[in-house]
Amino acid sequence: MKTGYIFHEHYLWHDTGTGAQMVPTGDFVEPGLHVEAPGTKRRLNSLVHVSGLARQLQMIEPIPVSTDDVLRVHTPRYLKHIQDLSKIGGMDAGPFTPIGRGSYEIALLSAGGTYQAFNAVMQGQVKNCYALVRPPGHHAEPDAASGYCLFGNAPIAIRRLQAEGKVERVAVVDWDVHHGNGTQAMFYEDPSVLTLSVHQDNLFPVNSGPMTDTGRGQGDGFNINIPLPPGSGTGAYEATFDRVVLPALEAFKPDLIVVTSGFDASGWDPMGMMMLNSACYRRLAQRMVDAANRLCGGRLAMTHEGGYSEGYVPFCGLAVLETLSGIRTSVVDPMTDHMDLWGGQALQPHQDSLIRKAEELVTHLKNRLNAH
Repeated sequence: MKTGYIFHEHYLWHDTGTGAQMVPTGDFVEPGLHVEAPGTKRRLNSLVHVSGLARQLQMIEPIPVSTDDVLRVHTPRYLKHIQDLSKIGGMDAGPFTPIGRGSYEIALLSAGGTYQAFNAVMQGQVKNCYALVRPPGHHAEPDAASGYCLFGNAPIAIRRLQAEGKVERVAVVDWDVHHGNGTQAMFYEDPSVLTLSVHQDNLFPVNSGPMTDTGRGQGDGFNINIPLPPGSGTGAYEATFDRVVLPALEAFKPDLIVVTSGFDASGWDPMGMMMLNSACYRRLAQRMVDAANRLCGGRLAMTHEGGYSEGYVPFCGLAVLETLSGIRTSVVDPMTDHMDLWGGQALQPHQDSLIRKAEELVTHLKNRLNAH
């Protein structure tokens, strides 16, 4: 059985306008590309094809979700807000979230691609799946756009699968460098969805994603944040997965593992201050594959989030897709030799101290599971 792959040309047509990185143009700011431009996704898709890997993947056509699907996680007022702004274009739907004409329909297609990925895995049509979608979704909250995200792609897909009776327990692992605040908000009181976010401490949104946010009510214990300090490298990330993420998944025993996959924790990304490389993403992906094989019959699906280095995102993404498919292409990461010169990749004492505290969250999860 093949790995599934989802992409659509319209994802590149979501118009974020101009900017200087994320700074709006005007006054003394010269117009340039907005940081959430389509280049990283286009180049990743191009490398998937040029490498020859695309010929060995199962291509899946995305289908837009319905408004009913969106309303399972977003409010009617917010849905209308996005519909109205999309007709005008050239505005901000929320903080750091430009919206162009037609972006509403593209956002429905993005959430639809994510659903198609999750559904194909649950239906046994593919062994696992990667949805290269845009706009991203993990910052979108029930009643607010944020951080380039219009709709919560993964939450919409999960809620639809649950409504259709195709899945009960889902674990969401977010390795984007920014906190997955939107995903957290949508499942904060729900013990059927375990959310884990491994992110740079206090990066975006500001004051979001502390370890003390563990869920509310019946959902207490089912939200785990690991806010790693800036400058964390492969040692800190791999220790976090081995000591926190994997034990939490083992305890929760999900029917489906979802990865909201951002590549902005790489050492070449302009929007974060972490030091990961493509080899580390390959190892993290292998951990997810192995966990899915042990816990839920291999059911693993990933949906694309951030990553803003046009030159480096493609190599991180290809490494993950090679791992999902078990197929190694002839592509060599050209930055490997440069990154090997960087120091500080080993687990540092201050990082180890934080991870030890995060291990207590797994204990809390286990206690909550026993209580349920």
